[in-house]
Amino acid sequence: QVQLVESGGGLVQAGGSLRLSCAASGRTFSSYVMGWFRQTPGKEREFVATISWSGDSTDYADSVKGRFTISRDNAESTVILQMNSLKPEDTAVYYCAAGPILGSAYRSDYSYWGQGTQVTVSS
Repeated sequence: QVQLVESGGGLVQAGGSLRLSCAASGRTFSSYVMGWFRQTPGKEREFVATISWSGDSTDYADSVKGRFTISRDNAESTVILQMNSLKPEDTAVYYCAAGPILGSAYRSDYSYWGQGTQVTVSS
């Protein structure tokens, strides 16, 4: 069992930056692939980024590539999503997730989820 708690969301102007954090507790954090997803009302939850157990491999959705960076600190049991050059279309609830499958962009491959944090980008 892993408990995940996101923080760092808020309101920012287009072009600005936000740093999301996800704190994990429970079973060994380093044994999980970590991911970030996002969801807007009426839409499916979509993949944003994922990072391998050790942090040496990452993958991103095309819509955020070059603007967002995922990283992790296994000693602190945290995963970070640094979001730069934000756009109004990045507005969503952002969720942290943990699972066993390297590089997966599929929600079903992630076993544990946080409660989400709201990100709002104004134009």
